[in-house]
Amino acid sequence: QLQLVESGGGLVQPGGSLRLSCAASGFSLDSYAIGWFRQAPGKEREGVSCISTRGGSTVYADSVKGRFTISRDNAKNTVYLQMNNLKPEDSAVYYCARKPGCDSSLRIGSWGQGTQVTVSP
Repeated sequence: QLQLVESGGGLVQPGGSLRLSCAASGFSLDSYAIGWFRQAPGKEREGVSCISTRGGSTVYADSVKGRFTISRDNAKNTVYLQMNNLKPEDSAVYYCARKPGCDSSLRIGSWGQGTQVTVSP
Protein backbone atom coordinates (compact mmCIF):
# COMPACT_ATOMS: atom_id res chain seq x y z
CA GLN A 1 0.00 0.00 0.00
CA LEU A 2 1.41 3.36 -1.04
CA GLN A 3 1.06 5.89 1.71
CA LEU A 4 2.67 8.73 3.55
CA VAL A 5 2.44 8.82 7.33
CA GLU A 6 2.80 12.06 9.22
CA SER A 7 3.97 12.20 12.83
CA GLY A 8 5.57 14.49 15.37
CA GLY A 9 2.74 16.85 16.15
CA GLY A 10 1.69 17.85 19.62
CA LEU A 11 0.93 20.65 22.02
CA VAL A 12 3.60 23.32 22.40
CA GLN A 13 3.78 26.78 23.87
CA PRO A 14 4.28 29.84 21.69
CA GLY A 15 7.94 30.16 20.81
CA GLY A 16 8.46 26.43 21.06
CA SER A 17 9.59 23.93 18.45
CA LEU A 18 8.42 20.71 16.89
CA ARG A 19 9.80 18.45 14.18
CA LEU A 20 7.31 16.74 11.94
CA SER A 21 8.13 13.61 9.98
CA CYS A 22 6.64 12.32 6.76
CA ALA A 23 7.52 8.67 6.21
CA ALA A 24 6.82 6.81 3.01
CA SER A 25 5.50 3.28 2.95
CA GLY A 26 5.37 1.06 -0.10
CA PHE A 27 7.36 3.29 -2.39
CA SER A 28 10.53 5.32 -2.56
CA LEU A 29 10.27 9.03 -1.82
CA ASP A 30 13.28 9.97 -3.89
CA SER A 31 11.30 10.20 -7.12
CA TYR A 32 9.04 12.93 -5.80
CA ALA A 33 9.02 16.43 -4.53
CA ILE A 34 7.29 16.49 -1.16
CA GLY A 35 5.07 19.24 0.11
CA TRP A 36 3.85 20.02 3.59
CA PHE A 37 0.36 21.45 3.93
CA ARG A 38 -1.81 22.47 6.86
CA GLN A 39 -5.45 23.00 7.56
CA ALA A 40 -6.83 24.91 10.50
CA PRO A 41 -10.47 24.58 11.59
CA GLY A 42 -12.76 26.52 9.28
CA LYS A 43 -9.97 27.32 6.85
CA GLU A 44 -8.85 25.90 3.55
CA ARG A 45 -5.81 23.67 3.35
CA GLU A 46 -2.73 25.69 2.47
CA GLY A 47 0.75 24.90 1.29
CA VAL A 48 3.47 25.43 3.87
CA SER A 49 6.66 24.19 2.28
CA CYS A 50 8.03 21.98 -0.46
CA ILE A 51 11.33 20.24 -1.16
CA SER A 52 12.61 18.96 -4.49
CA THR A 53 13.50 15.34 -5.13
CA ARG A 54 17.10 15.65 -4.01
CA GLY A 55 16.61 18.50 -1.59
CA GLY A 56 18.39 21.09 -3.67
CA SER A 57 15.42 23.39 -3.85
CA THR A 58 12.98 24.41 -1.14
CA VAL A 59 9.94 26.64 -1.05
CA TYR A 60 8.21 28.24 1.93
CA ALA A 61 5.00 30.12 2.48
CA ASP A 62 5.66 33.71 3.54
CA SER A 63 4.01 33.03 6.89
CA VAL A 64 6.65 30.45 7.87
CA LYS A 65 9.81 31.77 6.20
CA GLY A 66 12.67 32.01 8.63
CA ARG A 67 10.92 29.78 11.18
CA PHE A 68 10.34 26.47 9.39
CA THR A 69 12.93 24.30 7.65
CA ILE A 70 12.11 21.41 5.36
CA SER A 71 14.62 18.65 4.77
CA ARG A 72 14.71 15.10 3.51
CA ASP A 73 16.65 11.93 4.11
CA ASN A 74 16.04 9.72 1.11
CA ALA A 75 17.99 6.89 2.71
CA LYS A 76 15.41 6.88 5.50
CA ASN A 77 12.57 7.54 3.05
CA THR A 78 11.49 10.45 5.22
CA VAL A 79 10.92 14.18 4.90
CA TYR A 80 11.03 16.47 7.90
CA LEU A 81 9.60 19.84 8.81
CA GLN A 82 11.46 21.58 11.61
CA MET A 83 9.20 24.24 13.08
CA ASN A 84 10.72 26.85 15.37
CA ASN A 85 9.30 29.93 17.07
CA LEU A 86 5.82 28.51 16.74
CA LYS A 87 2.86 30.85 16.92
CA PRO A 88 -0.78 30.17 17.79
CA GLU A 89 -1.68 30.76 14.15
CA ASP A 90 0.47 27.75 13.21
CA SER A 91 -2.05 25.49 14.94
CA ALA A 92 -3.49 23.12 12.36
CA VAL A 93 -3.45 19.57 11.12
CA TYR A 94 -0.31 19.13 9.04
CA TYR A 95 -0.18 16.86 6.02
CA CYS A 96 2.50 15.85 3.57
CA ALA A 97 1.97 14.86 -0.04
CA ARG A 98 3.87 13.84 -3.13
CA LYS A 99 4.16 16.37 -5.91
CA PRO A 100 5.56 16.16 -9.44
CA GLY A 101 7.65 19.20 -8.55
CA CYS A 102 7.54 22.13 -6.17
CA ASP A 103 6.51 24.39 -9.05
CA SER A 104 3.44 22.24 -9.68
CA SER A 105 0.07 22.69 -8.02
CA LEU A 106 -0.66 19.01 -8.53
CA ARG A 107 -0.67 16.50 -5.73
CA ILE A 108 -0.14 12.78 -6.16
CA GLY A 109 -2.10 10.30 -4.08
CA SER A 110 -4.56 10.66 -1.26
CA TRP A 111 -4.24 12.72 1.88
CA GLY A 112 -3.07 10.89 4.95
CA GLN A 113 -4.43 11.35 8.43
CA GLY A 114 -2.11 14.22 9.21
CA THR A 115 -0.62 15.22 12.53
CA GLN A 116 -2.14 17.81 14.84
CA VAL A 117 -0.06 20.79 15.91
CA THR A 118 -1.47 22.97 18.67
CA VAL A 119 0.34 26.09 19.80
CA SER A 120 -1.14 27.43 23.00
CA PRO A 121 0.08 28.95 26.29
